[in-house]
Amino acid sequence: MKKLINEVANVLTESLDGFAAAHANIVTLGAEHKFIARKVLKPGKVALLSGGGSGHEPLHAGFVGHGMLDAACAGQVFTSPTPDQMIAAADAVDTGAGVLFIVKNYEGDLMNFEMAREMSGRDIETVITDDDVAVENSLYTTGRRGVAGTLVVEKIVGAAAELGADLKTLKALGDRVNRSTRSMGVALTSCTVPAAGKPTFDIGPDEMEMGVGIHGEPGRRRVALKSADEIAEEMVAAIAGDLGQTGDALLFVNGFGGTPAMELYLMYHAAQTQLAKHGIRPVRSLVGSYVTSLDMAGCSITVTMLDDELARGWDAPVHTSALRWGL
Repeated sequence: MKKLINEVANVLTESLDGFAAAHANIVTLGAEHKFIARKVLKPGKVALLSGGGSGHEPLHAGFVGHGMLDAACAGQVFTSPTPDQMIAAADAVDTGAGVLFIVKNYEGDLMNFEMAREMSGRDIETVITDDDVAVENSLYTTGRRGVAGTLVVEKIVGAAAELGADLKTLKALGDRVNRSTRSMGVALTSCTVPAAGKPTFDIGPDEMEMGVGIHGEPGRRRVALKSADEIAEEMVAAIAGDLGQTGDALLFVNGFGGTPAMELYLMYHAAQTQLAKHGIRPVRSLVGSYVTSLDMAGCSITVTMLDDELARGWDAPVHTSALRWGL
């Protein structure tokens, strides 16, 4: 295993130290590395808080800032943060209007965020993301996994929070964005967790994992490597069939950490072509590695059906370390 690390046990804390130093104009690092928080809080605004296992960067810390999250908690690699982290983060960023948890549908995350909600004594609502159409149940979940669509929820809900929407309104909006969003991923290689020191799974040079999750867990099936157009055709058909809608949409092509931008844009072109066959028009776009799986090669496709309200939320100004526009 070749990694740019010192001691395996210190990977997360040293990474968080570097992140906080590099983006000190946007974020601060909580005590004992429990959370990353927005540097300048907005009094009277509902606080948005998310988090999950490390290894998916820039999710979630990279989305802390104006127009998105107020805090993010990072667990060890592919491991949920603990309730005490979420409680500390909520205490730090709640300015009196309550807290909205945005939680990916993984059993560890759900359990720990719910424990934090019950223990905190604060006014907290929860939005659960479950946008992955690949499988109904997996190693880590009961029901569909929350994957790259989580970014879309955080962005659109974050915009509404910035404008002063109350907690109940934001909860309803987050649920609506989640219902309008579907994703599916494909892996060409495994990822390597530093503590394990070897790839999570073995895959042949002429194979791919269709419908993979963001932790390297299995997808729909292992198949022979196909062309980009063929991969996009299968993924878009699954997404569009599950959405069952036509009209304007956001198309988000997300890299898993080991895929060049050139290939991601090629996949965007392929996905856009396939969506047209299903009557879906990408009028907004995002391409890049935003919800990763360490060094895995592959990508996911996310489609969010848009109306005027959701489009305005996506277009609204944002200033985080990973997303910046409109300011």
